[in-house]
Amino acid sequence: MEEKPKELKTPMTSFASINEDLVQNIVRRLPASSFASAACVSKSWNQICNQILSIPKFASAFSLNQDEKVALEEVVNKVLSEPIRPHFAIANVIGSEVDLSEKLDFLATKLGSQTPIVVSCASGIMGRDAVNDEHREVMLEEYRADGESNSCFGIILTVGFLPGLIVDAIPLLQPRKVHQPALVDEFVMNIRHYAASVSGWASPVGIILFGDDGADQKPVMEKLDHAMSRDTVIVGDERTQFLYQSGIGSRNDYGRSEYFPAAVALVFARDRDKPRGTGEIQFHAALSSGVSAIGPRYKAVSVRKIGSETGRSTLLTARREGEQEILDGQRILDDINNELVDQIGRPDLYIGVTEQRKCLIGSEKSRVLTFLVFHGVMGGDQEYLFADGDGIRTGDYFQFYHSDPTSALSSCSEVSKNFRKLKLDWSSRNYIQAGVSDNVCNQEVVGGFVFSCCGRGESFFERCNVDSSPFLDNFPGVPMAGVFCRGEIGRGFSSLNADEGPEERALHRCLHVYSTAYLLVSYTPAPPEH
Repeated sequence: MEEKPKELKTPMTSFASINEDLVQNIVRRLPASSFASAACVSKSWNQICNQILSIPKFASAFSLNQDEKVALEEVVNKVLSEPIRPHFAIANVIGSEVDLSEKLDFLATKLGSQTPIVVSCASGIMGRDAVNDEHREVMLEEYRADGESNSCFGIILTVGFLPGLIVDAIPLLQPRKVHQPALVDEFVMNIRHYAASVSGWASPVGIILFGDDGADQKPVMEKLDHAMSRDTVIVGDERTQFLYQSGIGSRNDYGRSEYFPAAVALVFARDRDKPRGTGEIQFHAALSSGVSAIGPRYKAVSVRKIGSETGRSTLLTARREGEQEILDGQRILDDINNELVDQIGRPDLYIGVTEQRKCLIGSEKSRVLTFLVFHGVMGGDQEYLFADGDGIRTGDYFQFYHSDPTSALSSCSEVSKNFRKLKLDWSSRNYIQAGVSDNVCNQEVVGGFVFSCCGRGESFFERCNVDSSPFLDNFPGVPMAGVFCRGEIGRGFSSLNADEGPEERALHRCLHVYSTAYLLVSYTPAPPEH
C-alpha cells in the first residue's frame, strides 16, 4: 500500500504564537513611537493598544542644561518613553535669546504635524527633572545667580492624551499696522464656533491662553468672560513670547500675513462623537492670592491717559470714599505708606479698580459686568497718582493692594485644604456607590498646570516649592507642569476658591497679580455596560 506523503505543518508565526495577555504586557512597555507602530500590526493589536490607552494620560518632564539640544532631547525622550498619543503639547522655556521656531519645529517632527503645540518663554519653570525625577522650581535669575553662564537654558514639556475631548490652538490676530486693535470679537466667535462644531455646545471645557507681551489682554479676557459659560475654566500666561502649531494648517500662516498673533488659546472641547465607554474629563481651577488690601477706598475724580513707547499709563486724582476733599498723588501715597510702616521690605503696590463695563460680542445683546482690575502703582507727585495701563474712568472706585508673602502662604494652605477636601468628596462618593452597586467609577486627577507670578517663588516665601505644594501634597504621583509668568490668567474658581467672600466672588476677576492659578484635570470612567 502506497504511503501518503506527510502534510507539511505551517509553522506558527511569531505574532500568532503570542497570546493576548503577553502582547499587552509587551506593548504597554513600549515607547510612544514603537507603540504607534504596534497599533498598526493587526486589528487585534490595535484593539489591545486602545485598551492600554483608554483613559487620559499626561506626561511631563523638566530639564536644565546649557546645551539646548540636549535639554530638548531629554524632555522629549522622557515624555515619549511610555505609550501616549499626543492630543496637545505645551513647552515652556527659560534662557537668553531662545529660538522658539527651532523648538517648535523639533517638537512638531517628534509629536506630529497635526498636534496642537504651544512653545512659550517663561520667567521660571517648575516640574520633575527628566533624569532624576526630582521636583524643582527654578527662576531664570536664580539659575544665573547660582554661577551658571548667561547661556543657561531650561525647558518643561507637557504632552496630554485626553479621550473624550478635542483640542486645537486658535490664534487672536492683530493687524501689523500701528494702532490697529486686535480682532477680539472674531477670536471669541472662532472659539465658540470650534467648540460648537465638535461638541454641540459653544462653551469649551477649558482654555489655556498665552498672550503676547506687547498686547493688551484685558479686553480679551473681558469678552471671553462675558461669552463663555461659568463652567469654562481659563488659565494661562498674560504676557509672554510664544509660537504655536494648530491642527488646522490655515491657522499657521500668520508669519506671512498682514496679521500677527496677539494671543493663542488651546481650546479643550467635548467630543460629541467620543467612543462608547469613554468617561468624563473635568477641569477644576483654584487661586492662591498674594496681595492684601490696605487703606480706604477711593473714587477717581480726574483721569488722564498718556501713551509712550513703553506702554500706556493713567494719571489720576481721587477722593476717599464718603469725603469731598480731592487728593493728589503724593497725599494718597503718603497715607498708604504710613499704613505700610510695619511691612518688611518694600512691597509692590497696586490699585484694584472696580469697573462696571458693558460687554458684547458683535451684534449680540450686551450686558453689564463688574470687574476687579489691577494696575501697578508707578508713583505720584503733587498733582497726580501714576498707574500702569489704561481703562480707568472718572467715578471708578479703587483700593490699594500690596504684595504680601504671609497672605500668599496662607492662601496656598487654603488651596491645599480645598484640594484635600475635593479628594475626600470623591472618596466618599465612591464609598457610597460601592455600597449600592458593584460598578464604582473612581474619579481621580490625571494631570495639572500651575501659572504663578514671577514675583513669587523662593525669594518671596524664603522657602522652596511653595507654589507647587498644594499639588505635590495632594497628588504626589500625578504629572504637573508650571511656569512663573509676568501676569497670571485665571477664571472659573467657583468650586475651589481659596478664601473669597460673597462680595469678592461677585466681581469678575480674570487677570491677577502676585497670585498662582492652579488647573486640575480629573477623569471619571464610564459605568460598565451591562
